[in-house]
Amino acid sequence: MVRVDNRAPTPVTILVFNSGSSSLKFRSYATGAEDGLHAVVSGAITDFGRQAIWTWRDGGGESRGQIDALDHRAAAQWVLARLHARSQKILAIGHRVVHGGERYTQPTRITADVIAGIGALCKLAPVHNPLALEVISACREFFSDGVPMIAVFDTAFHAAMPEAARRYALPQDWVHAYGIRRYGFHGLAHRSMVERYRLLNSGSPANSRVITLQLGHGCSVAAIRGGTSVDTSMGFTPLEGLIMATRSGDVDPGVLIRLAAEGIEASELDRRLNNESGLFALSGVSDDMRTLLTLEAQGHAGARLAIETFCWRARKYVGAYLALLGGADAVLFGGGIGEHAAVIRERICAGMQWCGLRLDEQANTESIGVERLISVSGTRPAVYTICVDEEVLIARDTAEHLLLR
Repeated sequence: MVRVDNRAPTPVTILVFNSGSSSLKFRSYATGAEDGLHAVVSGAITDFGRQAIWTWRDGGGESRGQIDALDHRAAAQWVLARLHARSQKILAIGHRVVHGGERYTQPTRITADVIAGIGALCKLAPVHNPLALEVISACREFFSDGVPMIAVFDTAFHAAMPEAARRYALPQDWVHAYGIRRYGFHGLAHRSMVERYRLLNSGSPANSRVITLQLGHGCSVAAIRGGTSVDTSMGFTPLEGLIMATRSGDVDPGVLIRLAAEGIEASELDRRLNNESGLFALSGVSDDMRTLLTLEAQGHAGARLAIETFCWRARKYVGAYLALLGGADAVLFGGGIGEHAAVIRERICAGMQWCGLRLDEQANTESIGVERLISVSGTRPAVYTICVDEEVLIARDTAEHLLLR
């Protein structure tokens, strides 16, 4: 894990920006120490608007406040200005970019050509890639071309999936004309989990079979063999797969054909599938798992249905990936729900003793936002909660790409 340096302020070497659909996370690192990267400053900006909320953590503790930041560009400008005011020198910037398509499968130095390439992929990731471009633009305006920037792509982790996992059974003229294939997403999160698992189990075989569940506002599961993704639940877009906060997950394509025949336009389908489906649609009241668990305990039928369906879909994917991998050495839970909702982990794993999966009830209950084994000791697959850290991977990839370490 990355250690936060609580000593006197250290000049910043690498700044990381992680652009989410409704937030901007940032973290700065000092490099050069024998034990690796040291986090110096971290924080986030959320609830964009005239009273956007910022959080800032450094050696002096944590502070919060409000700023006028209508979008990701304004938020990034505020972060850069504050770092500059604190005389923290930035030597490189790493950016999380959700979609790299077929072209970008490795950390890539950002140039005008790369910016154009990321822009061309906005049609495949219209919710995320434009936001990353806003932040990249803010950085270029602030530093001109004086600070090198690296793009680290979420889709890259899944780029080596076998052809059978990548392909849809669609007419080839569609496939070639529109780049239709299964790309997979949340690559940094899945990579973070499996790398942490391998560090925690230094004696694990190189070809370990691991199933990772990234459960948060967006949700996905991946089957990983020897550190390489062989399948994942998200596909051409982040809509495929698990039920999410407001995204539908798997839907029969015939449903969409029927809706289109009824006159619902593509833009309306896109908006409602992404923003008005998932837990929100099933429950009728909320897209927040914490709220739904509270409502379920009070007898709310919609909340109960949403939670049961969410866990059912996740358990079905875990079972499928157990078959695909021929069993698993570990099942890893990460993300806001995966790391904090013990009852959801319990329900997803319910009835899976047939494959050897047995949760330790006490360990699972006590694992809230911490990294630990939550299955019965000695059983396989082992089950862990893993604290996902995308930012340190971005910083590490940036440092290695620019030979800063």
